[in-house]
Amino acid sequence: MRRVLILRPEPGAGRTAQAMARLGLEAVVHPLFAPQALEWKAPLAGNFDALLMTSAHAARLAGPALAAYRGLPAYAVGSATATALQAQGFDRVVAGDGDASAIAAQIATDGHRAVLHLAGTTVAPMETGQLHVTRIAVYSMTSLPPDPALLCDAVPGTVLLVHSPRAGERLAAQVPMAARAGLHIVAISPTALAACGAGWASGTAPAQPRDDDMLALVVRLCEGSGL
Repeated sequence: MRRVLILRPEPGAGRTAQAMARLGLEAVVHPLFAPQALEWKAPLAGNFDALLMTSAHAARLAGPALAAYRGLPAYAVGSATATALQAQGFDRVVAGDGDASAIAAQIATDGHRAVLHLAGTTVAPMETGQLHVTRIAVYSMTSLPPDPALLCDAVPGTVLLVHSPRAGERLAAQVPMAARAGLHIVAISPTALAACGAGWASGTAPAQPRDDDMLALVVRLCEGSGL
């Protein structure tokens, strides 16, 4: 059985682990970061005609001020982000299955221009086109101390799931070059894959930054190796 190390924060790590278990794979969770809410000043909802969320963490950690924007059409990157928004009382949520640039294009197509983007302190590049985007950080990702168990669990043949460029950088800092030759990387994007550095047994990323597509690559890797 191929072992998979999940490096993303909770609660996403738990969802990925459950999906791994359904595929008959052994999943071990080793979060490299933990989300932390930030204080933020909420602008007037009337200044915007759409709300954008590119992370479920933003929906969960924005706090009571988020309720002021329930009257706006909301756009989310991914089903998990959409579900988190709906849990906060938003009943008009458009979920995109591509990246932030794809959902920005959808917002523009729907005729909106002034967009409030509640996000983390670091965000993936996004092509905004004709949109006027006001981005406010409502959470940050705090680095967790290095866990020696990560190297112990990363036995040869292990697949490591990397869900962000920052996670790739942290992983590269914690796994020495000499320990990489038997380990495989499946990253959420080419940028996240590049951040992992060199020396791994293999590295790949899906065409679209989706968790399900990452899992499909893991399955293909296992089938190709006969494990």
